[in-house]
Amino acid sequence: MTDASATPPEATPESVAGTDPSTVQATEPSVDAAVDNSGDNSGTAVDEAVDPTSADQKASDAAEETPSSARRLEEEGDIAADYVEELLDISDLDGDIDIEVRNGRTYVSVIAEEGDNRLRDLVGRDGQGLEALQELVRLAVLSATGVRSRLVLDVAGHRAERARELEKVAQDAMESVRDSGEAVHLKAMGAYERKVVHDVIAAAGMVSESEGEGPRRHVVVSAGE
Repeated sequence: MTDASATPPEATPESVAGTDPSTVQATEPSVDAAVDNSGDNSGTAVDEAVDPTSADQKASDAAEETPSSARRLEEEGDIAADYVEELLDISDLDGDIDIEVRNGRTYVSVIAEEGDNRLRDLVGRDGQGLEALQELVRLAVLSATGVRSRLVLDVAGHRAERARELEKVAQDAMESVRDSGEAVHLKAMGAYERKVVHDVIAAAGMVSESEGEGPRRHVVVSAGE
């Protein structure tokens, strides 16, 4: 377990969202509404910056391979873990926190103890509580470092489960494209989920792109030229 005493005063759950855990969902910001105001991605949603169709992101990811960037990402993970640890203590919840840095991004996972399903309450309906909590964690990192974070938070394996579901959605869409030759429009998704789908499509050698604006933004799968 991470020592919550290392959390900077301005990055505590109380200073960001109040001590009542119910405020996590009440203050939910949209992932797509979170704006990254740094670098060439200014004015785009934080997770939209990882869309494989973005040339700016490819350049950004290359820059993030430097040792100094790796240290910054590790620092993000430590700050996030301290923040989540304190929130769990306030909420009287138990969970192990795992930090991983890969592909220029920090991943923080809260793993439930065997037989304990209470962490699911933080996930909320359709993952809305998790998205809100992720934004609070990102704000804690911003408060402590002055730099916006693209950190990804998972609780009780929700994102891992959703990724498996999205992989099936992508596979079905590709099968439809192969059978009919027509492009397939998937239902609207958040930016991170679109990224998961894009990765599956690209790995299969097919083409995908995001279309639409705001809550209507979705992935279109095609065979390409």
